[in-house]
Amino acid sequence: MKNPIADLNKIFDSRIRLGVMSMLVVNNEIGFNDLKQMLELTDGNLASHLNTLEQAEFIKVHKGFIGRKTSTTYSITPLGKQVFKAHLDALEKMIKKL
Repeated sequence: MKNPIADLNKIFDSRIRLGVMSMLVVNNEIGFNDLKQMLELTDGNLASHLNTLEQAEFIKVHKGFIGRKTSTTYSITPLGKQVFKAHLDALEKMIKKL
């Protein structure tokens, strides 16, 4: 019998990263504060997970200004969409086999 978790992506083991990616799949762009509120996280905790996703090139960071305030938003990259879909497909396949 094949290992049922072999095709799952380790980066998405974290429920926070899974949540971020799920939100970005259905939204073109989401701001840092919106992510923080929706996922009920601290700044540091969210920033750490976003950094992991950015380093893997699954998300893209957009920094700018709205008036005098800084604005940071995030979007999913084509690679991120592809890898996340593969992860979800592997989850579905694993559930169906069990």
